[in-house]
Amino acid sequence: MAAIQRRLIHQSLRALSHENPLGLPKTGSIPRMQRGLPERRKIKDVAKVVAVSSAKGGVGKSTVAANLSLAFARMGYRSGILDTDIFGPSIPTLFDLDGEPRLSSNNQLLPMSNYGVKTMSMGYLVGEDAPVVWRGLMVMKAIQQLLHDVDWGGLDILVLDLPPGTGDTQLSVTQQIVLDGSIIVTTPHTLAVKDAVKGINMFKKVNVPLLGLVQNMSLFKCPHCHNDTAVFGSNERVKQVCQDHSIDLLGDIPLHQSIGDDGQRGKPTVVSEPDSERAEAFKNIAQLVGAKVGL
Repeated sequence: MAAIQRRLIHQSLRALSHENPLGLPKTGSIPRMQRGLPERRKIKDVAKVVAVSSAKGGVGKSTVAANLSLAFARMGYRSGILDTDIFGPSIPTLFDLDGEPRLSSNNQLLPMSNYGVKTMSMGYLVGEDAPVVWRGLMVMKAIQQLLHDVDWGGLDILVLDLPPGTGDTQLSVTQQIVLDGSIIVTTPHTLAVKDAVKGINMFKKVNVPLLGLVQNMSLFKCPHCHNDTAVFGSNERVKQVCQDHSIDLLGDIPLHQSIGDDGQRGKPTVVSEPDSERAEAFKNIAQLVGAKVGL
């Protein structure tokens, strides 16, 4: 088994000119110094860190996170985004970036930038179509290195794009770093809202401030009749969740084809359609979040 794990790691990182940049363990044993809960610490040279999360996949969380990081940049802040989804990274596609990151003089990964935002993702370290076939310990070690071994060079705010769910990655992030707040993304659909509640309760349990909830794909405006349709159901469920948990509804993002198209071609809405109502929705949410974390 150890030989298979070593071969998988080698295959995943074979394109890199530097050896094992994430310091991934090559055996199943846990180093003694890593046992127990780690101490939360700030990410070096980063003033504020906000996590964007959803307990349900497919609700547009990564699209929201990317557009928020771009909105912060448009507001004049030094902005970055860290993709913590090891198995399904989205940030390289959303920012139209590929290739391997370089190493700094102190052996840290240097972010890749586009549209004025610094980015880091596991997607830069493996091939676009290469699966990451790692066990939990290796994933947690990779998360640890992505959190603390990236040379951000000074940021006012870093957006963390968390993977769906409430599992190991989310716990590792919340236990290892100081988070200034978290944002839950959901759609009005009943199943998505139910899982959003799980995400809210997770952040409460780990004592991370909840900045609010973003309702994505809220309404579809027909381009022909111009009537609004609640494709995924009424937003009353989302409003009720916010009321029950005493959190703010930060904003609604409409269901619009161009938002998905913009992301697929690597030019998110805040960049490709900066004057649209859709871009304004992202910018308004960013302004609310910035005020809440003290930017």
